[in-house]
Amino acid sequence: MLPAHEGGTAPGFVALLRFRSRDVPALMGQLRESVALLSTKDGFVNAHMARAIDEPELILLQLGWLTVGSYRRALSAYDVKVQVVPVISQALDEPSAFEVLHFRDAAGVIDAPGAVAADAGIVSLGSASAQIVPPAPS
Repeated sequence: MLPAHEGGTAPGFVALLRFRSRDVPALMGQLRESVALLSTKDGFVNAHMARAIDEPELILLQLGWLTVGSYRRALSAYDVKVQVVPVISQALDEPSAFEVLHFRDAAGVIDAPGAVAADAGIVSLGSASAQIVPPAPS
């Protein structure tokens, strides 16, 4: 999680979901309802919906969260599983989870070292690792 500054809270995790739709008004309605529900969950920071200028059927949903854990807990809530998950499961199949390493707004700048361990690319689930592994350089 990035520390808060005087201007408010900076997201430490961002979900970027892209959708392709022939019925953009219907998709936007579903996404608005989904964001309204997600915004009630602990750790929600902000959301943006945008349309590609060159491909108007391509829609981007950006969700800012304090931590990846807060995002995962929000997705685990029953009401979100029923209302939001069916909508966001229509997103394009591509990486969508990003940790925030640099944040700037009118109130200032925050840099974070990142939470990915230095050996994350070589140690897999179930493999032994050191007790404490410093974050990878960003």
